Amino acid sequence: MPETRSRQPRATRRLSLLSERMLMIWDFAVVILVAINLALLLFDSLFLIPPLNAAFAAVAPGLHDAYASTIRANFFEIDLCFVAIFMLDVLLGWAIAIAQRRYARWFFYPFVHWYDVLGCIPLAGFRLLRVLRIISLLIRLQRLGVIDITRWRLYRFYRTYYGVLMEEISDRVAINLLGDIQDEIRNSEHLTQRISTEVIQPRKAALVDEIAARLERTIDKGYAENHRQVHRYVAALVSRTMAENDELRRLRSLPMGDAVAEGIERSLSDIASRVVHEAIDGLRSPHFHSLMTDLVGSGVDAWLQVDDRTDKVTQQVLIDMLELLKEQVAVKRWKSELSEPRTRHDARPSREPGA
Repeated sequence: MPETRSRQPRATRRLSLLSERMLMIWDFAVVILVAINLALLLFDSLFLIPPLNAAFAAVAPGLHDAYASTIRANFFEIDLCFVAIFMLDVLLGWAIAIAQRRYARWFFYPFVHWYDVLGCIPLAGFRLLRVLRIISLLIRLQRLGVIDITRWRLYRFYRTYYGVLMEEISDRVAINLLGDIQDEIRNSEHLTQRISTEVIQPRKAALVDEIAARLERTIDKGYAENHRQVHRYVAALVSRTMAENDELRRLRSLPMGDAVAEGIERSLSDIASRVVHEAIDGLRSPHFHSLMTDLVGSGVDAWLQVDDRTDKVTQQVLIDMLELLKEQVAVKRWKSELSEPRTRHDARPSREPGA
């Protein structure tokens, strides 16, 4: 029994690898068939153009007659053979999707792969959708790791100029949108008043608490990091003030006056430093927080007072900001991206013929 259990996973693993390889071979074959079918459709479309038909008959009359009698005369039947293979591919993919439960419902597959289904219709307008079949198959092979499309020159060309096209389109849309917003701001009345009453006033309490808390944290952190410099500054300020005081000058002229003056200076410096320290510690008290909140609230109320001049200034600030955004969006980044490979190529050291 243990041997059969160990053999079963290996057998299933071999079957899964074999099925993956068979599907891979099938995908390659479908890609080749779609390429042949598209080439045939393109050649037949050109064959129907009278000037090209006449030129083909003049250059290769035998090949022209052979194509007209064998392929062109039975073109619809030949295309139906390709369609039968493509329908088989759709049904096979649908069955695999159902077996793997790839989608939420079993009937989702033809809606997801609509281009494969419509490409099976043997009409001129739907035959062009077979190009999408090649793309989907290449993506599938890329996902399986069989091929690496990112190294193809065609893919790099597509990615480069697709990015250029998307950037140009998105830039134009963004610039037009920003221009429309600028026009709306210019034509709006009392924009600042609406911002004040509809945006800031409902959040005033939260803004005041946040600003007050940040100010308290900033003062507390600044003192904790620079308390030594603060004490030195206070001591120097007390020393300079006492040096400029006339009464202390007269005291220094008396016997033992220098010692008394130095003691007074040390005492005053210590008192001033203690006062500063106690004041900073008092910033953590609820009373100071209430005082700071009142001050910030008064400042916000003064800032929210709106008149015609404030409205115009706010409008101009918003318009200038949007203008800067338009200038930034208008920058062609794809030009610098395209110039970088050339710069790198030109910067490579050139080898002498004899090197």
